Amino acid sequence: MRKGATLTEDIFEQSAAKMREHGMTDMAVAQFKRLYEVWRNEEASSWIREEEVEPLTGVPSFHDVYETINHDKAVDAFAQTAFLKLNGGLGTSMGLDCAKSLLPVRRHKARQMRFIDIIIGQVLTARTRLGVELPLTLMNSFRTSDDTMKVLRSNKKFHQDEIPMEIIQHQEPKISAKTGLPVSFPSNPELEWCPPGHGDLFSTIWESGLLDRLEERGFKYLFISNSDNLGARPSRTLAQHFENTGAPFMIEVAKRTPADRKGGHIVRDKVTGRLMLREMSQVHPEDKDDAQNIDKH
Repeated sequence: MRKGATLTEDIFEQSAAKMREHGMTDMAVAQFKRLYEVWRNEEASSWIREEEVEPLTGVPSFHDVYETINHDKAVDAFAQTAFLKLNGGLGTSMGLDCAKSLLPVRRHKARQMRFIDIIIGQVLTARTRLGVELPLTLMNSFRTSDDTMKVLRSNKKFHQDEIPMEIIQHQEPKISAKTGLPVSFPSNPELEWCPPGHGDLFSTIWESGLLDRLEERGFKYLFISNSDNLGARPSRTLAQHFENTGAPFMIEVAKRTPADRKGGHIVRDKVTGRLMLREMSQVHPEDKDDAQNIDKH
């Protein structure tokens, strides 16, 4: 067993060395190693069994929360809030070779509006109406940075000086499913790499210095959502509610529809009482019907 473990470590070290040569930090390497080990030992991964969890209940609705908030006072909490959009993924499933946020989604006054245009509009509207700074930062990847930043910098109404408009998430080497070794594409080395996805969020905001910059400027709350989630717009109601709860973390969830049957869902661990996101890949085949029951979860 130890010999096999050593062999796996030797194989992984080739990916680690490649990451270091590419300028990735020890934190990025350690983060990738954890995921790599989960992948290599996939057969040992545990299911989240239905009998071990219970459905999430008693979530207050936004409308109920809205009635409890003093919206004049809520501006104070909102003034301490920054806006972060996750923008690292390409819209390949939509036929794009650029960030999903650059996809046109509607027309306004005969002009096509992209996700990014609407996001900027939401931020500028909140700044103007409520007199708050509301900095906007995009977590881009090496694949989405250039095109997205061109849009931000070309918008004559959007200005931001003290808080960075983007942070760049880490890069991870693509690996061969057969050998576990990093792949090679000499004709286009960029294809040897991929962004780690949203799980890279916390290490990126830490290592980028964004947290330090926000704290120095007096910001206490960070509102995070995907760039293609236009419903997650800046909200003083949520900012004040979050402050009222005193919680370190708050997530907005929605009731599942038939289109969400095969998606992840929040469950509560019966032993610890902790909330968990259970993806369908973590559902045992015997529990599939329960997991896809949108009236239960």
